[in-house]
Amino acid sequence: MSRISQMFDRKKEKVLSIYFTAGFPHLDSTLEVMKSLQVSGADMIELGIPYSDPLADGPVIQQSSMAALKNGMTIKKLFEQIKDFRKEISIPVLLMGYMNPVLQYGFEKFCAGAAAAGIDGLILPDLPEYEYENEYGAIIKKYGLDFVFLVTPETSEQRVRKLDELSSGFLYAVSSSSTTGSNKDMISVEQYLGRLKNMQLKNPVMVGFGISDKDSFEAACAHVNGAIIGSAFIKILEKSVDIASDTRNFLSFI
Repeated sequence: MSRISQMFDRKKEKVLSIYFTAGFPHLDSTLEVMKSLQVSGADMIELGIPYSDPLADGPVIQQSSMAALKNGMTIKKLFEQIKDFRKEISIPVLLMGYMNPVLQYGFEKFCAGAAAAGIDGLILPDLPEYEYENEYGAIIKKYGLDFVFLVTPETSEQRVRKLDELSSGFLYAVSSSSTTGSNKDMISVEQYLGRLKNMQLKNPVMVGFGISDKDSFEAACAHVNGAIIGSAFIKILEKSVDIASDTRNFLSFI
């Protein structure tokens, strides 16, 4: 059983995952942020690989990605930084990024580096299902990494079940509307998450996009296993003068 699966086995609800961009706010911030998240009570970390054209991300994450690239962050540098992180970090950690820089680095080299460092899984939103099944999935599995697919409110039930079958660790439910938005938005998101819950999928379900505080976290967790907070935490890091203290204060309100 993978570290991610073990975590979900222990904690089946209200799982809190935090996303942040590697190399942000400073090139050498990555390990400090990871340690602060674990100490402050995060259940899982999604470590974003900065990319110059992150189409699936909002402006806050895009800006953090550009800042990290300006700071000098690369995949090679990231692996150097995290090569010993398992000496201090015990919670699951996934790498989230885009195929272009991964392919430039070398896909198998990337998976080997991730596994050697102690990374548990990958989220690559622009890796197509077909290419996963016919080329890349075998490499990912060779290195013992979980792979997480994303679904949206527009994803058909048949496709949700297919992506759930291909995923391991958890299924990432993208909320196209923020749970803190209008009543109409809230209702549509709850219907979507309720539909996923009723499907009795193989994997735990985590919801991301639009989760920013205790209210939106609790609303999401009423239907699925947990939620992912990204932009709201990056805003904290952007202004932070004490990462450990600011991370602790932020998570204490979730």
